[in-house]
Amino acid sequence: MSRRYALVPAAGGGTRSGRAVHKQYHPILGRPVLAHTLDRLTEALGLDGVFVAIAPDDDRYAGAIGTRPGIEALRCGGPTRAATVGYALAALASRCRADDWVLVHDAARPCVPVATLRGLVAALEHDPVGGLTAVPVADTLKRGDGGDAARVVRTEARDALWQAQTPQMFRYGVLVRAYAACDSADATDDALVVECLAATGACGMPRLVTGSRANLKITWPEDFGLAAALLEAQRRENAA
Repeated sequence: MSRRYALVPAAGGGTRSGRAVHKQYHPILGRPVLAHTLDRLTEALGLDGVFVAIAPDDDRYAGAIGTRPGIEALRCGGPTRAATVGYALAALASRCRADDWVLVHDAARPCVPVATLRGLVAALEHDPVGGLTAVPVADTLKRGDGGDAARVVRTEARDALWQAQTPQMFRYGVLVRAYAACDSADATDDALVVECLAATGACGMPRLVTGSRANLKITWPEDFGLAAALLEAQRRENAA
């Protein structure tokens, strides 16, 4: 029977967030963002383990998260998200089987609804490859010319376009082969690396599973307040 693990890459600095403290450790409602994210994962899913990939010189994790049953820090973070995930997968080689599931989730997505997590797991239970949560693009998309005072080059058709989110869940063996075979240096998510492997015919394409627009990724300074409001609303809904 396949086991299920969660991997949370948390080695980045989050420079766009405008905070002196790395965004995964910035407090929301009195607790670090990462703590909320780990709570959501462990409460929603029956996991065989949760691994948090942090920078080798991280001096905040112990104070922010402490020791929690079933959660282990891996000091293997790299210069990019893709490098961090790749190093973490290598560190898990002696623990994971090829058919085990690895659910990768951004540290800065503390508001992911429980239904989204469980829905992804249920949808992919028998899938040979895996997939990701995503939402259909709703806004009109404009391509700019890249200048400081950007002007529109054209409007992009949004038909069949999806906005990728995390969690993204794949078979361990698929992820390892994908990161080993593909140039992942600039990959912004795991699905992109799997897509590269699929293009060689070595596996199928990732499956798209509808996520939630409440699954905010904290990126900009104003996102901290939005995340706090979402968490409060979710708490009230759960208490009702």
